[in-house]
Parts: sequence; C-alpha cells; structure tokens
Amino acid sequence: MGGEQLEMPGMPRRLFPATPSKLATFADCPRRYRHAYVDRPTPPKGPPWAHNTVGSAVHAALRSWWELPRDRRTPGSARQLLYGVWSDTGFRDAEQSGQWRARAAGWLTDYVAGLDPDDEPVGTERQVAATTQALAVSGRVDRIDQRGDELVVVDYKTGRVPSTEDEARGSPALALYVLGVQRTLRRPCRRVELHHLPSGTVAAFEHTERSLANHVRRAEDIAADIAVATGRVEDGVHPDEAFPTVPGRQCGWCDFRPSCPTGQAATPPRATWSSLPTDDDAVV
Repeated sequence: MGGEQLEMPGMPRRLFPATPSKLATFADCPRRYRHAYVDRPTPPKGPPWAHNTVGSAVHAALRSWWELPRDRRTPGSARQLLYGVWSDTGFRDAEQSGQWRARAAGWLTDYVAGLDPDDEPVGTERQVAATTQALAVSGRVDRIDQRGDELVVVDYKTGRVPSTEDEARGSPALALYVLGVQRTLRRPCRRVELHHLPSGTVAAFEHTERSLANHVRRAEDIAADIAVATGRVEDGVHPDEAFPTVPGRQCGWCDFRPSCPTGQAATPPRATWSSLPTDDDAVV
C-alpha cells in the first residue's frame, strides 16, 4: 500500500495545508504553482527582482525597529536598520541601488516618525493559523496592533501605487490573517490595514462574519481545484495539461519564466528593476 493513509469511515477529514501565498499562486497560474510546490527538484528560477529587494529590506527594518529598546525607537535608528539589511540584488547597478536605498530610507523615517514607540504591537512577523472545514491555513502577519478591545492586522506595502479600500476588502491573505489571529490569539479581530509607505496612506476595511465566510469559501474552492489537478497527474494526465499556464503580463516577471515556453511567448523579458515605482506613478 506504500505510504498512503487510508481514510476509514468516521475518520476526520484530511485538511489541505495552505498559506495565502500558496493559494494565490495557483489562482494566478496553475503551472507556476506546480513549479513552486509540486515539482521536485524545483525548476531553476530567474534572476531576483529589485522591487522585492526594496520590500524585504523595509519589512526587515520595521520588524527590527520594534525589537529595539524603547529609547532607541527613533526615525534615525530605522534608517540605520534599513542600511544594515540593504542589498544590491536586482538593481541595474550600484548607483541605482543607492538611489533606491535613499528613497526607501525616506519612506521609512517618515513612517516611523508617525508611530508611537510606546504603542507596543501584540506581534510583529507573527505566525498565525486556523482551520476550516477543508483547510489548515497558516501565515505570517507583518504586525498585529491592539486598538481598544480588538486586534488589527497591519500589512506593509511598498508598491507602485497607494493601496485602496477595495484592495483591503478583497485581499484573501488579509482575510485569512484575520481568521488566524482570531483562532491563534483568541481575541476579537475584524479590521485590516494596508500601510503604503511611499505615499504615507492607510487603506482599511472592517470584516464581518459574512465577508470572512466568502473569503474562506473561495479559498476552499481553490484548494479543491488544486486537489483535482494533483489527482489528474496521479491518474496519468501530463502535468502541463493538469496544471496549465495562464499567460498574461505577469509572465514577464514570473520566477519560473525560464521553465515555461508559453510564458516566454506571451511577454518579452523584463529588466529586473522594471517594476520599481517611477516618478510618473500615482502617489498621493
């Protein structure tokens, strides 16, 4: 019988282990999901992207800032923390990297200047988890704040344009984080916030039981589609058919572009710094 586990009558249903990123990857492109989570060994990835370097450095600096002793939580220390984790990865050259380091440091110091260093978060980079009828979902929340009697999920953004209320409401990841905070910390949590550092804006949404249930249903539907695709491969269907490519603009910056002829044909290759914000991007 191999290593398979038989499901006998009365046994609890096996839950699909999921993260928001895992579900989003399949929803965007089943082939990318296959390369990331199914194929072993994992196919080689393309070069790293500069915009990911920016986001990672800002996130790391903010996490470390809250870990500092209270008297060292200053805008200047945030800037120094960013410098300490900065990388030239993905940039055209050292000059471009230096320009973006200065720009990101400006975002960070402005943002930290608006924080109360005494307002200790409930958690930073906190792992949370929850189960539904079909999923065992987990994820890492950038920051969890205490606001009155409730907890708030805070997500940092460094992308090209400011976040919107529609984005906060429609984000599957944020909804699943709310569920995870409720179950892990056993405290009320409904509000999600997207803190867009380049513009200094905050987009927020207050979830209801209904809105959370809608997100859970969609997440379970994606997990069911993953199970179907996986089962088709086990039944002998070619993986390219079971996990098809969804071509589009996103193929230009897909990590697995080198392994996907369909994606290569869909869009021309892009420079690894091409997704950085420009002066023409809307920042309000």
